[in-house]
Amino acid sequence: MSHVLNGAMNNVMDEAMSEAELKHQLLKWIIQDCERVRALELALQCAKVHSMSQWYLAAGFVRNLVWDRLHGFELSPLNDIDLIYFCPLDISPERDLAIETYLNQLAPELPWSVKNQARMHVRNQDMAYTSCVDAMAYWPELETAIGVSYQAVDTESDTQTCVGMINHPASYDVELVAPFGLNSLFALKLSANPKGSLSVFDHRVATKGWLIRYPLLECCRAN
Repeated sequence: MSHVLNGAMNNVMDEAMSEAELKHQLLKWIIQDCERVRALELALQCAKVHSMSQWYLAAGFVRNLVWDRLHGFELSPLNDIDLIYFCPLDISPERDLAIETYLNQLAPELPWSVKNQARMHVRNQDMAYTSCVDAMAYWPELETAIGVSYQAVDTESDTQTCVGMINHPASYDVELVAPFGLNSLFALKLSANPKGSLSVFDHRVATKGWLIRYPLLECCRAN
C-alpha cells in the first residue's frame, strides 16, 4: 500500500519544484475539477450580489485537493465549502447568514459555510485582522491557510463553464493566496501554526481524521 501511495506522490513531485511551479500545478488541478470550478462560479456570482470585493474559497476546498492528488486518490467530496470574505463595515453574523442563505438557494446540495474575517478575531482572541490573508495567517494549521478566488476576464464569453475554464484559461483571472506558501502543503506536512493554540491543533487533528484518511501526512506539532 505504502509503495503505491509513494509512487502516486512521486509521479507529481518527481523533482524539487519552485513556489511558482507549485502554484501553477495547483491552479491546473483546480480548473480541472468541475465541482470546484462550479463552486467558484457560484461564489463569484454571490460576491457580485453581496458586494464582496475580497473573498476566497479556502481551507479544505484547496488543501484536500492537493492531499487527494498526492495520494493518488479519487477526489474527496466537498464536505465543507468555506467562503471567507473581509468586510469591516458590517461584521454582524446576520450578514454571513444572508450570504449563506443566498448560496444555499443557488446550490442547496453544496455545504456552504460563510465567515466574515473582519470579525473572527473576536472569537479567536487575536488582534483585529486587516484582510482575509492576515486572518488566514492565524489559522490552526499552516497547510489549511490557503484560498482561491477568481474573476472572469471576458464577461461576454460563452465559455464561463468548467470546460470553458479548462480550454480558455486566459479568460479567467484566478488568484491563489497562501500566507505560508505551498511547500509544506505539497510536502504532505500537517503543521501547527506557532501563532495558535497547540491544544486546538491537537483537537482538530484528533477529530478531523486527516492522518487516517491521508496516511502519508507527517504531523508537525512544533515549528
